Amino acid sequence: MRRLLLIAVLVGVTSGCAMSLRSPNIADIQNHPSRYQDRTVSVNGVVTSSWGVPLLPFRFYKVDDGTGEMTVLSQSSRMPGKGERVRVKGKVQDVAMLGGRAVGLHLREEDLHVKR
Repeated sequence: MRRLLLIAVLVGVTSGCAMSLRSPNIADIQNHPSRYQDRTVSVNGVVTSSWGVPLLPFRFYKVDDGTGEMTVLSQSSRMPGKGERVRVKGKVQDVAMLGGRAVGLHLREEDLHVKR
């Protein structure tokens, strides 16, 4: 019985670690936002647009991974340009939930790597 319990705990911990290291595609995040809400994920893709608001510390850019497009909110001074391939790590957040759908779903950037 003890051995069975140990195996069950190891399987649970291993699958939990695998989920935390997962890099989901954007379509998966958009289709299941509650699964990723306030969790850190990594997204790889191409920047399709970028913009900022003068006098505000926020900058925005959109990343397309081939399955969908997601807005990234950045407070960094480095803003990737259109067409650059990037890997963005950040927390999945939304502005509100209306009718069970996430409104304003975005990734709050924690780390940006521009691929050369």
